[in-house]
Amino acid sequence: MAIGQGEYVYFDLNTTDFGTMQKMVEVINKAVPGSASAADGRQVRVKAPVNPDERVAFLGLIEGLELKPTQMAAKIIVNGRTGSVVMNQSVTLDSCAVAHGNLSVTVTADNAVSQPNPLAAGQTAATTNAQIDIKQESGKLLNVRGGANLADVVKALNAIGTNPQDLISILQAMKSSGALRAELEII
Repeated sequence: MAIGQGEYVYFDLNTTDFGTMQKMVEVINKAVPGSASAADGRQVRVKAPVNPDERVAFLGLIEGLELKPTQMAAKIIVNGRTGSVVMNQSVTLDSCAVAHGNLSVTVTADNAVSQPNPLAAGQTAATTNAQIDIKQESGKLLNVRGGANLADVVKALNAIGTNPQDLISILQAMKSSGALRAELEII
């Protein structure tokens, strides 16, 4: 079976992503200077050896290159039937308050910075300490402070038996208020 015709091989991304395409061209050109160029946001054109043995070795080299894709847009997928929630790492929350039925949820997040001693070899690191308190009682206000982790909020809501429709309603309210910084897709 032939492994490409002519002096070029083409690599395609599954979806258009200009940021990842730019990184892909840079990584290939770092390994083999001047060999790669982007055709568009999905396809990169790479000048490859014509000799089949050299081409196989070249493609092995390209295949082994490490590429970290650009961070995707924040997205949350909720299955309304099962209540499953899947989100990527880009999802963030801003401060908001929500009252929903008999749920009372308070989320607080304190951001802290840990710095090593002046002559230590360590690095400065940012940390978030989230505290989530959920009670089922007469309708109260849900207070969510910015920086809270949505995964922790959803996990806590599920732990007290929030049904899928309540979860969807809470997420939709957060999205409508502008506090949920993500695309919300209900399936």
